[in-house]
Amino acid sequence: MPFFLSAAAWFLGATSIAGTVYQIAATRQLRRFLAQPRVAPALRPSVSIMKPLCGDEPHLADNLRSFCSQDYPDAKIVFGVADANDPALDAVQQATADLPEDRKTVVVDPRRHGCNLKIGNLLNMSGQARGDILVIADSDVRVEPDYLDDVVAPFIDTDVGLVTCLYVGRPVDGVWSRIGAMGLNHGFLPSALVAQALGRTDGCFGATMAVRRDLLAAIGGFAPLRDTLADDWALGAAVRSNGRRIALAARPVDIIVHEPDLGSLLAHEIRWGRTIAAIDRTSYMASVTTQPVALAALAVILGGAAWPFLAILAAAIAVRVGTVRSQERALRLPRAALHWLAVRDMLTFFVFVVACCGRSVIWRGRRFLIRRDGTLETKEGTQT
Repeated sequence: MPFFLSAAAWFLGATSIAGTVYQIAATRQLRRFLAQPRVAPALRPSVSIMKPLCGDEPHLADNLRSFCSQDYPDAKIVFGVADANDPALDAVQQATADLPEDRKTVVVDPRRHGCNLKIGNLLNMSGQARGDILVIADSDVRVEPDYLDDVVAPFIDTDVGLVTCLYVGRPVDGVWSRIGAMGLNHGFLPSALVAQALGRTDGCFGATMAVRRDLLAAIGGFAPLRDTLADDWALGAAVRSNGRRIALAARPVDIIVHEPDLGSLLAHEIRWGRTIAAIDRTSYMASVTTQPVALAALAVILGGAAWPFLAILAAAIAVRVGTVRSQERALRLPRAALHWLAVRDMLTFFVFVVACCGRSVIWRGRRFLIRRDGTLETKEGTQT
């Protein structure tokens, strides 16, 4: 065997072993996080929940209704759309039928403020938000009645400027949705907890971003984010640059995952991958270590199926299956079929490679180029 191929195979094998150890550590962090007790908030400051919306999506009314059912004394919900004919307004009407008028506001405003239409929507909604804490939550998020208590509890620490939530994927309508949710539950979620355990303090996730209203004003509001794709990361960076820190809520929220086909799933995940790579390419490249099965399979191919590499592959597969089963129990998820887990891992590696090789993304039917500073540049043409 040529020396180069042998060296590459041994490097991949060693990296796979490291990734196998990582899988065990990540699962332990997940179980430890979910076992921690919830802390009742010492104070319950006034809150505005900001829900920027665009178009209909599966189960949108149910998602919104979960925010309208909060067991919290002083919370207002502000919904925002850019078009008076947006079908999301029908879901808003269904979800808020029993909500008092003084606890809800709908903003219809077509003004655009940059490439990031979500941030533009938030800018249009800002005038209707009140309260000490502003909670920004995506449209595909579903929460429990004590969600706001989980979110505001960390603000008892005056050093905390922003609270964010991890999330669990809950698939609907088909196999590609299930595979997409597996990527969140067995990839993103444990990885985020490992990063936190290693001391990274920049984790800010768009599923929920709760920020002190006076701090948001001090950092310039939403306007500086209007051309940034990773608006969650940028908001967190602005909070940290102001001397405040980001805290993690005690429980994750649910993300309703709807991927109608493979193309939709790949477009979303490549966009996420390229967004992360634009923010921190070195860390994103290093994240390949979290894929021990793919690395071991490449080692087997390059190493001529020699027994040491076959043993590494067998160990990687066994640990991957075992850790996924442990994570499923901790998150109370149904067991995934092994063949779909294999498909998930192959897709994860494919997305990683593709995300490393370009900067263009498709977002809500429009094509953008992610600049090196994380801002967006609109490209000609659209894709539907």
